[in-house]
Amino acid sequence: MKITKAGSAASAKGPAEYFTGSVRVDAPFSGSGNLSAATVTFEPGARTAWHTHPLGQTLLVVAGLGRVQREGGPVEEIRPGDIVWFEPGEKHWHGASPEVAMSHVAIAEALDGKAVDWMEQVTDEDYRGSK
Repeated sequence: MKITKAGSAASAKGPAEYFTGSVRVDAPFSGSGNLSAATVTFEPGARTAWHTHPLGQTLLVVAGLGRVQREGGPVEEIRPGDIVWFEPGEKHWHGASPEVAMSHVAIAEALDGKAVDWMEQVTDEDYRGSK
């Protein structure tokens, strides 16, 4: 058994090449095998860039009000208690609503050492769902 105490690692800022706006990543971990996860907090208006995961991704929404979109689909709201599953290779983004921050636990498995493929930034038009 291993217990990692809350606050034992500093928060990390989400890199600008993968995120728009203020994003904080806390408690990242890699479990046995290829599983990894982190708690990610998006300030209002913040979001990821478009991306895919070779083995899919699960989001567990824990606080606030967020938005998600898969390529070709509508922008959808997510709330605490919601669980979002993105299929392997499904191009998508996720983040906070324009007025309310959002936190989720993001869980993904790596394939051949890679858990995510980052792409272009989400435009304001995409974020608003007006495309």
